[in-house]
Amino acid sequence: MNDAATKSDTSSDGKADTPTLRAFALLEYLVAADAPVSLADMAHDIQMPKASLHRMLGSLEAGGLVIREPGQKNAYVIGPRLAQLSLGVMMQAGARRMRHAILGRLVADLGETCNLTMLHETEVLYLDRMEAPWPLRLDLKPGSHVPAHSSASGKLLLAMMPREQRAALLRAMKLQRFTPNTLTDPELLESELDRIAHKGIAVDNEEFVLGIACVAAPVMKEDGQCIAAIAVHAPVSRTSLSKAMEFVPRLQEAAKELANTF
Repeated sequence: MNDAATKSDTSSDGKADTPTLRAFALLEYLVAADAPVSLADMAHDIQMPKASLHRMLGSLEAGGLVIREPGQKNAYVIGPRLAQLSLGVMMQAGARRMRHAILGRLVADLGETCNLTMLHETEVLYLDRMEAPWPLRLDLKPGSHVPAHSSASGKLLLAMMPREQRAALLRAMKLQRFTPNTLTDPELLESELDRIAHKGIAVDNEEFVLGIACVAAPVMKEDGQCIAAIAVHAPVSRTSLSKAMEFVPRLQEAAKELANTF
């Protein structure tokens, strides 16, 4: 059970026991869940009557904050509106300034473009990006998306997910080919993700754009959850993939700094 949900709903002074905060506690509970949650399980964990819970879920569903899991009549997950709100919070000004400063120091040390990303459905979302002062660059501003299977960060974020969750996501992905090196075979991609999970490092060997190589490292919370990826990319004509692998220790150092901004 989500501890935050319990505390919000059962405050001793009674001030937290309002419809708004009960709905917020329910959303916290669903965000913390690793899988769709049934109405019965929610009623048991949150200790709320099923009728009241059903009415609350109906309002949240109508607002796009929760959705029913396809094929499961009374199992719920967070909805697109709540997911979009969470992304907006992740990109809010205060944390963005701290992350941008960390990226700036990283780019100054490595001399190549670096970015910070998260997984958003089946794509990689760029939270921030710092360009190196070179004429050749990709136009991927914060807020841009790229398919997860064709990028170092995307493969890393997929690899660090629980296996069942990863498998479900892979089944929903369209494995489009961008270059001759793009992994479009599900079995080959799954094997690559297993290797990445073991090593804790992912590479993009010209899999999204020919001539561009990338290396990514995970941003980890204290509980071991991977919440983001930090990556460096460069033209292979200037920095080969083997040379980019030498940046890994510095990437991991920046990842530890970035973890404190989440």
